Amino acid sequence: MLELDRRLADGTPAATLTLPLERRIRARQRVRLDDGREAGLFLRRGEVLRDGDLLGGVDGLVVRVCAADEPVSEVRCDDPLLLARACYHLGNRHVALQIEPARLRYQRDDVLDDLVRGLGLQPEHLGAPFEPEPGAYGGSASGHGQSQTHGHGQDHGHDHRQHAGHRHGHHPGHDH
Repeated sequence: MLELDRRLADGTPAATLTLPLERRIRARQRVRLDDGREAGLFLRRGEVLRDGDLLGGVDGLVVRVCAADEPVSEVRCDDPLLLARACYHLGNRHVALQIEPARLRYQRDDVLDDLVRGLGLQPEHLGAPFEPEPGAYGGSASGHGQSQTHGHGQDHGHDHRQHAGHRHGHHPGHDH
């Protein structure tokens, strides 16, 4: 089995690896390259693989990462204030967002679609690559670096695996 154990700044890819976001946030896993070869990912924890990233292996193989199409909701809007309001309300719910000029994407969810409709926007369902914002504190999809625990021993009702760009500065009385 091939081993991919480092990110590369440049190189000529000899293979591709297509993964959805859920798999691009995992540092250690068995994968199948697009040409069918099996490989193991052995990367630093806490980093997100992005579309176009290059990975290298001990044997010199260079692999380009491709973001897979997955179920997303996309909102297009030419009103920057309305789009900012949608981003605010979705972000307030710790939703991973891909924000681009005049549009945003999030992983498909009927409740979130209803929230967006309530703001006067119309989400469109499609299959497309999902590349959420990495967050203000680094490139981790969880925003929590290597650990996805809060360190205060409280369960506060949300699952960190799907909340890219989310970081807490907890204080006494913090509640979700």
